[in-house]
Amino acid sequence: MATLNPDPKTTAGTPAKLPREIKVLVAAAFLIAIGFGIVAPVLPQFARSFDVGVTAAAVVVSAFAFTRLIFAPLSGTLVERMGERRTYILGILIVAASSAACAFAQDYWQLLIFRGLGGIGSTMFTVAAMGLLIRMAPPQSRGRVSSLYAGSFLLGNIAGPAVGGLLAGFGMQLPFLVYAGALVLVALLVATQLPAVAAVAGISAATPKKEILPLREALGIPAYRAVLTSGFANGWSAFGIRMALVPLFATAALGAGPQVAGISLAVFAIGTGIALSFSGKLADTWGRKPMILSGLAVNGIAMGVLGFTGNEFWFFIVSAIAGLGSGLMGPAQQATVADVIGNERSGGKVLATFQMSSDFGAIIGPIAAGVLVDAFSYGPAFLMATAVALLSFLFWLPAKDTRLS
Repeated sequence: MATLNPDPKTTAGTPAKLPREIKVLVAAAFLIAIGFGIVAPVLPQFARSFDVGVTAAAVVVSAFAFTRLIFAPLSGTLVERMGERRTYILGILIVAASSAACAFAQDYWQLLIFRGLGGIGSTMFTVAAMGLLIRMAPPQSRGRVSSLYAGSFLLGNIAGPAVGGLLAGFGMQLPFLVYAGALVLVALLVATQLPAVAAVAGISAATPKKEILPLREALGIPAYRAVLTSGFANGWSAFGIRMALVPLFATAALGAGPQVAGISLAVFAIGTGIALSFSGKLADTWGRKPMILSGLAVNGIAMGVLGFTGNEFWFFIVSAIAGLGSGLMGPAQQATVADVIGNERSGGKVLATFQMSSDFGAIIGPIAAGVLVDAFSYGPAFLMATAVALLSFLFWLPAKDTRLS
């Protein structure tokens, strides 16, 4: 019978002071996210500049997520063998090289290959960053740390597209070069600041290797199995349906222009940001399970209702509520994975599998929704997100809250 890694501090009620090095990782996350946001609005247009259609341009966007999914298991292995810090830095430099190469792509296929290679580095530093946060975060503040990290990414993703639009006026290659430069800066920041992190977390080169939590053992824990389903549901809704279906719905069903779809995405992010301001603390006090269940319920119902909104006002309101639900469950999910692994163990494959669950939902969700839209209408496509959230809700009901373990 698999058990959680015991840690008496997990149930402590007093929030611990966060190490300075965690704030370094949060700052690095902001730089990464703002760089990603700089490239995001330019990438499809850059692909179209090679005289390809909309579908081919969309494939370039999807290639990044696809390689993230495929290479996630390798990232977990690298974390266990190389350690979190070295895997993080190597992953960042791979994405930097990929982004710089995209700027100099001579045809569509070069752009596709270079962008796809960036996904390998992305999954490496994502898994490594989660591992570092788990190892360094005080057990009683895991939810709060997850909120800070997620919030920094959110702010970067909001600010990035505006900066990217301005830079594109100087040439579509410039955003890629700026992104590459930002990533090199992140690599330098981590390389110079994380030796102190190693000392804080007890993972210096002189320290014996940590025990590795096997994936099979983690899968024996009901809460970990449940968090894989909620990660899949959140990926399906927040990263898949929202990005792929919402803009099309705004145009086809509401008769609105692209600006309405953009505002909808922004209010979703605002709703998420509001929830992140308190959901991490509540995950540390109330528990992981209540926050995930409430997040699944709020996000799932709102996404289902979204497909039946008949005017822009309600479209925006429901989008904000859906974002709120996503923000409610996000920190609690990462805190659950941290509870399962514990500060004294390494779990690269466990982290990678959790990341894969979200990426898989983000890839499958838009495809399934597109099929439903073509066969029926937008309403059933959005209701499918509700059904996925309900299924995860049922998985979570019998699971034990890991904060109390």
